[in-house]
Amino acid sequence: MFTGIVETTGVVRALAAGDGGARIVVEAGAFLDGARVGDSIAVNGVCVTITRTGGPLFEADLGAETLRRTTLGQLRPGAPVNLERPLAVGDRLGGHVVQGHVDGVARVVERRPDGPGWWVEITLPPALTRYVVEKGSIAVDGVSLTVASIAPERFGVSLIPHTCAATTLGTLREGAFVNLEVDVLAKHIERLAAPYLGAARPEEDGK
Repeated sequence: MFTGIVETTGVVRALAAGDGGARIVVEAGAFLDGARVGDSIAVNGVCVTITRTGGPLFEADLGAETLRRTTLGQLRPGAPVNLERPLAVGDRLGGHVVQGHVDGVARVVERRPDGPGWWVEITLPPALTRYVVEKGSIAVDGVSLTVASIAPERFGVSLIPHTCAATTLGTLREGAFVNLEVDVLAKHIERLAAPYLGAARPEEDGK
């Protein structure tokens, strides 16, 4: 489990496709101190397993599902990525509950100055709309953000200078694609309440 509080950014050094999947190599420097093969790490909000580590680099395998559902397959050498290690028992939950299980890919449709920071609007896939509420939480490329506005087929977030400086969101441009993970608690509540409300189960309406 993660919290969406990015610890550092790394740099993609290689992405090699093969056997329907891919292998990614990321340079992360001192962030990897103590990391071991088998550990989980969130890369742009995607939970991956370290398969090899040495010095400032780690490698992870990306399955076909990961390539279909996330932006990781679009990364190129030199691309910056957000990195976060799993939450340890007793740590502060500074963001919200993030699993690293991306729900969908969306596109940045607007970016403009907003006081000292930036206002960013992102498309909202129809299947995810019901899980997103104003002032609720959403993870964008692994960053825990507060939903500031909702409009038909899009939502807006306000990025403070620290978020822009500490994560890759500061370099987002209109047209860029990002990973979205909605609040998993909303999905569980829907699943549990559906039989009592007569609502369609997620698998019955395309989810």
